[in-house]
Amino acid sequence: MTNLTDDSSRYLISTVSKRSGVKSDLVRAWERRYQAVTPTRTTGGHRVYTDQDIARLKLLNQATNNGHSISQIAQYSLDELKTLLKDETASEATVLPILKSSDRRYLAEDYIQKCYAAVVAFDAKALEAHFENALVELGTEAFIEHLLTPLLNIIGDRWRSGELRPVHEHMASSIIRSLTYILRNNNPNNAENAPKMIVSTPIGQLHELGALLAAIIAELKGWQVTYLGANLPAEEIAAAAKYTNAIAVTISISFSSDDLVVPREIRRLKKLIGNHVALIVGGRAAAYYKGVLDEVGVLNIEGYAHFREILDDLAANKNKVL
Repeated sequence: MTNLTDDSSRYLISTVSKRSGVKSDLVRAWERRYQAVTPTRTTGGHRVYTDQDIARLKLLNQATNNGHSISQIAQYSLDELKTLLKDETASEATVLPILKSSDRRYLAEDYIQKCYAAVVAFDAKALEAHFENALVELGTEAFIEHLLTPLLNIIGDRWRSGELRPVHEHMASSIIRSLTYILRNNNPNNAENAPKMIVSTPIGQLHELGALLAAIIAELKGWQVTYLGANLPAEEIAAAAKYTNAIAVTISISFSSDDLVVPREIRRLKKLIGNHVALIVGGRAAAYYKGVLDEVGVLNIEGYAHFREILDDLAANKNKVL
């Protein structure tokens, strides 16, 4: 195989991602939509990038993390990007200012309307583009809390009322699922003393988006998260907690029913992990099971702010017996 590393100054996207700090899928998105970099290709069709591409991506990543819009700065030269980062008071006509919290809410509401219109039109490309732009302009936490979650609730309600077909919900969920995988671990916490968490959904709960969003929030708070996917029995979730020495297990419950599966699994899981591991439960259907949640003494998430408080309290007391 041809050497595509230091000797030729050409790098495969996996190396570019590691060196620039930008996830591979996000590199491709910036390349496709904004021509932020223009890689060449090998005879086998693989993208290859230069040292200059890596330098651009590093600067673009830093600038977007500071609140600048990728659509506005993608064509900046290296010198312009360096100047921008050195002087945040540069021309406001070409740079998106960092948004206040209230401004982010209004912007998110506007994006919700655009995204829902794309869902109704069954326009996957438009929906993906709105998500990519909103993520950059809002930041990850505001994107999740003020755009994704309300949008998912609207889509779910309209699907159940018959205003949307199941295929609309599946299309939107597929794009969101891909996006959450990009968001996860973009800046992983490798600290040895970081608190550890298992995230999943109990058996019978097939929708995983709530669990994925919880995993991202926890990672943004500095936790090391092992995400297991959906529909796992209590024994397997508890085993993962043991193998990783997790101090918390978070499960998401999206749908309720009159069967006894979820109550049984919650009781079983709490018994298996014991009192030294916190059991955190969230999701739009969690309130339906309040009786069993109170019975076994789980931490019931009442919103994103409350979830962050729970994470902070657990991290601060991780060496204590709960």
